[in-house]
This record gives sequence, structure tokens and C-alpha cells, in this order.
Amino acid sequence: MIGATGRLAWPGEAEMGNTATLAPLTSSERLDSLDVLRGVALLGIALMNVEYFTAPLMDMSEGIATGGSGLDRLADAFVYVFVRGKFWTLFSLLFGMGFAVMLGRARDAGRDFVPLYLRRTFGLLLFGLVHAWLIWSGDILVSYALTALVLLLFFRDTPVDRTWKWGAGIWAVLVGVMLLVGAMMAMGDGVTDPNAAESAATIAALREAEIAAYSGGSYAEATAMRLRYFVHALGFNAFLVPLVLGMFLVGGWLVRSGAMARPLDHRQLFTRLAWIGGLGGLALTAASVAVNANPGTAGELPPDAMLAMALHMAGSPLMALAYIAIVVLALQHGAGWLRALAPAGRMALTNYLTQSVIGTLVFYGYGLGLWGQVPRAGQVLVVVVVFVLQLLASRWWLARFRYGPLEWSWRAFTYWQVPPLRRVAP
Repeated sequence: MIGATGRLAWPGEAEMGNTATLAPLTSSERLDSLDVLRGVALLGIALMNVEYFTAPLMDMSEGIATGGSGLDRLADAFVYVFVRGKFWTLFSLLFGMGFAVMLGRARDAGRDFVPLYLRRTFGLLLFGLVHAWLIWSGDILVSYALTALVLLLFFRDTPVDRTWKWGAGIWAVLVGVMLLVGAMMAMGDGVTDPNAAESAATIAALREAEIAAYSGGSYAEATAMRLRYFVHALGFNAFLVPLVLGMFLVGGWLVRSGAMARPLDHRQLFTRLAWIGGLGGLALTAASVAVNANPGTAGELPPDAMLAMALHMAGSPLMALAYIAIVVLALQHGAGWLRALAPAGRMALTNYLTQSVIGTLVFYGYGLGLWGQVPRAGQVLVVVVVFVLQLLASRWWLARFRYGPLEWSWRAFTYWQVPPLRRVAP
């Protein structure tokens, strides 16, 4: 919504304390497009993650499986081309929007933003650590929390018109380096690291340990493996921080420029993002598939793999921006059915962690033990069923409560006050 100050108010947020208190937004005041986008992102994240609820995370660099056929191959190719890399990027853009709005609202209220921001970020880090250590190793929240600390340095003093340039520049430099390295590898003989054989053996051993712990191990054994994987993945998480930062900044610019608050005034921007981002991102992804459709397996790095991964990574933010633009334009052209996704988006944190709980209980050995038994098309079907149930559950919950359970606890931690949870009957 647009407040009296003319700035966008973040859906569902509440500033508490002192005379500059900002009340929680009512349902009629919410900016539905952001809730819808978060609902879309949740579905995409689930489609991407389900494969690694039933396979080792060390296989994350793999692309389209070479042995699939029929619906399974079609599902695998669809997820790799249209989903993989696009929706954690979309989530990053949305997190950047949220942090930017929180900063703007605090400034408008004359509040000191830093303590609220740091508590919010630390709360996100706690959720991420619980997720990564106790539920599923493929967490993204820890990287988001670490990136949010860096984001504060940019948002405090960066003019609005430079925000997206910083973000696009950071992403472009990193992807450019990967493309350069990949091109050199593709023209050469691949990896020549003298320790490559030892590294490959270590990765292969970790992969086998994942399979043993997750497919048939107890909860304690799976948790020990999650901790082991977390330590192993620290370097990757550090690499992910600048990529996430780039998307945070671009998302922040979409808010600070007024585009998300006044989409009708920025229709040309969204139209360009839809066409240029969609076609450009799809072309880069198609080029990646043409170079190498399955760029990496545990312990191996073919000469053209880095180039393929860099092309795929370069296409992801473009397609994520196109998805945002398409949803915003569709909402402006009467696609009201998309608003059915909004309840799930309003409970994004709760639903994200719930997806991991369900996924691990379905596939891991301490749950139903279906590890490796559900074909690719079946995995997609499972995601659709679970997501529909989440939509229904979110709608039921929000008819009775103001926030999702984890969203409520996050607000309480951020503002150091317990917000009202149950709705008051009219």
C-alpha cells in the first residue's frame, strides 16, 4: 500500500513501540502482487528441491538426467530449463524488496532501523540453522541472512538509481568470471589441479555417506550427516553471498523506484522485463543445454561443464525478472485467479520449512523411506499435491490468525514484543 508519506508499506509488517508505531496492515491494504509472487516462488522452490529430497545434495550440479525417457525426461528437462536457478533467484529478489521496504518504513517513522534490521536478520539466521541442521541440508536462509548483513551497507547510503546497477554489476562480474574460466576450460583439457583425484574421492565419499544416512539411516544419523554437509558447504555458501546480494539490490531497486507500488506507471518497464528477460534468459539457458545438458556429477568436471553452468546461471536472473514482470502484468490485466496463491505467499517462511519437513518425512529412511523410488514425473506430481494442500491450509489459517506461526515468532523476535496472533471476530 502507499501510506501518507507516499512510500510503499511492506505487507503484514508492523513497527512497534514509541510514538512512531506503525500498525499491521489490514487485508484490504496489502499489496497482493508481492504475496502472489511469493506464492509462485514457493511452488518453484518446491519443484527444484524435491529432486534432492530423494537424491544426494552432492549431485546438485547435475542437469537433465541422461537415462530418463517419456514423462520423466520431460519433467526433468522442464524443471532444469524453467525452474532450476530461477526461483531461488526470484526469492532473493523478493527478500531484497522486503528489506528495502522495512528500511523505508523505519525512516518514515523516524525510527532507528539498524537494531530492528539486525534482530530480523539474526532471527532469519536462526531459522536457517535449524533448517539446515535439523531438517534438510539444502537450506538457502543462512545465505540470505549473511547477505542481509552486507546489504545494509548498500541500502543506507546508496541512491535509488544506483541500487540496481550495483546488483546487476555484482552478478555480471561473477558470471563473467565463470564464463571466462569455462571458455578456457572448454578450449583446454579441463581441470589440471594435481589434487583433483583426491578431491574427487572426497566428494564421492561424501555422496555415498549422504545416500546411506538419508535413505536408510535414523534421524540421529541423518542429522549428523546434515552437520557434516553444512561444514563441507561453507565455501559454497560464501560464494553464494555475492550472487544473492546482487539480486537483493535489484529487488530493492524495484521497490525504491516505486515500480512495485505503482505498476501501472511502470508498465513499460515490466513489459521490457517480460520480453527481454524472458527471451534473453531462455536463450542463455538453451545455450547452456546445448553446451552440456548434464554439466556435473560428483567428483567430475568435464571441460565444458563450467561454461554450461555459467550460461545457465547468467540466464537465471533474467528469467526470474521476467516471471515477476509477467505476474505483475497479468494481475493488472485481470488475472484474478493468481490471487489464490497469495495466502501461501503470506506464510512463505512457514510453508518453505514445511515443504522440507514433508519432503524429508516422505523420502528419508526415518520417514516413509521412499528414497530413490519415485520417478521424476511422480516427484512433480507430489509437489503439486503438497502445494495445493498448503494453499488450502494457508487460507484456513489466515482466516483465523494474522500471521503464519513462524512469521509471528519472527516478528516477535524482531520487534522484541509479542504481536497479537488471533484475529478478532467482527
